Amino acid sequence: MTTPDPILQAVDLLTPVFEASGLDELEVEAGELTVRLARHASTAPPPTSPSAVAPATAPEAPTPSSPWGEPAPGHRFVTAPLTGVWYSAPSPGARAYVQEGDEVGVGSVVGLIEAMKLFNEIKSEVGGRVTRTFVESGTLVKRQQPLLEVDPRG
Repeated sequence: MTTPDPILQAVDLLTPVFEASGLDELEVEAGELTVRLARHASTAPPPTSPSAVAPATAPEAPTPSSPWGEPAPGHRFVTAPLTGVWYSAPSPGARAYVQEGDEVGVGSVVGLIEAMKLFNEIKSEVGGRVTRTFVESGTLVKRQQPLLEVDPRG
């Protein structure tokens, strides 16, 4: 089992505190680790350069069994591997990587997550037909939050 990245752990721990605080910016230093979270009021489309930051919004529709519910029988979720801002397309105005009804293969890029000014390609761990999308572009997602639901039977 691999040790989780300390930066991702810090972001996961600090994000709920930051969101509840009403602060516009939070910077925490512990030894050599520095984590800075910033909230910007901009409602601009997804950035085209890593230097821009998008607005943060909370996920919607929690259910009692888990914050995001369960996949339909036989279906699987594609989840966020890290906390950051979700982008469904490679640039503003471009077609989304995947939409409901699209077929995806194992390893297909389904979106981007911006974390610490770096854009990370998110790849599907399952092949099949996308049955649901859960997150709008520009939304803050948390690690392990479902992004898509896929029916592996196609």
